[in-house]
Amino acid sequence: MSGETNLNKLLSSMSPKLQTSTYVFCSIPYESNIDFIALDPLATFKEYEGFTLVVMKETADKAGLRYESCFKCITLNVHSSLEAVGLTAAVASQLARYSISANVMAAF
Repeated sequence: MSGETNLNKLLSSMSPKLQTSTYVFCSIPYESNIDFIALDPLATFKEYEGFTLVVMKETADKAGLRYESCFKCITLNVHSSLEAVGLTAAVASQLARYSISANVMAAF
């Protein structure tokens, strides 16, 4: 089932939900022996410096992981295509009006 690409349809049909958990971004060097899968990350990203993990704050605290800031997660609850154009910009622009940063992630 392919996702929606029409920006107007996406914006009118999305149902944003603020998640209750607080998340943090942690950087793990490649040579680290941390079993980051056991940390149940919301997301992982392979960067030049190592892996970035997005994990719940409580999980990072228990594992002794360093982080700089805490974030909330808003799920848009819309079946968008990864090829949709403008959804990220529209959401980020609205958040920016209220001085809310946006670290947008998409997944299949």
